Amino acid sequence: MGRGKIAIRRIDNSTSRQVTFSKRRNGLLKKAKELAILCDADVGVIIFSSTNKLYEFSSTSMKSVVQRYNRSKEEINQLVNPMSDVKIRQLMGEELCGLGLEDLQKLENQLSLSLQVIRMKKEESLTNEIQELTRKRVTLVSSKLIALPICIYVNLRIRVCLTYRCVKQFPG
Repeated sequence: MGRGKIAIRRIDNSTSRQVTFSKRRNGLLKKAKELAILCDADVGVIIFSSTNKLYEFSSTSMKSVVQRYNRSKEEINQLVNPMSDVKIRQLMGEELCGLGLEDLQKLENQLSLSLQVIRMKKEESLTNEIQELTRKRVTLVSSKLIALPICIYVNLRIRVCLTYRCVKQFPG
């Protein structure tokens, strides 16, 4: 009897689901054991069934595997977030008591560089804002210059008309 592909989705029939869980759990635990033996790896597998029953396998002790996992996770977090709370407080001028002269000098240099970057960013932002306002002003002035001849023409026409009416009403 050949193996058939099954769709990876929740099995509706609870009996079939339990049988599949049992077989796949045993297969997973067997693979974990083989991986530990063949590759001399520390392996830990924790499985909770839908009824909250615990199944586990570890090549050494589960406690040591979990502790190692937690240490690795902490190391990764420290690499990802190199600025610890203490470092942030030191940058804010707090908790400087334990720092030596060299550490204080490094902190001062770091703050100077940070301040320089902030000033450059601020200057860039102000320059962009000035350029945008200048562009808007040029657009506004040019639109008014375009409208100016029309206004002059209308004013001249009004004056000519008024002058013509005055001449007509009060001839010479």
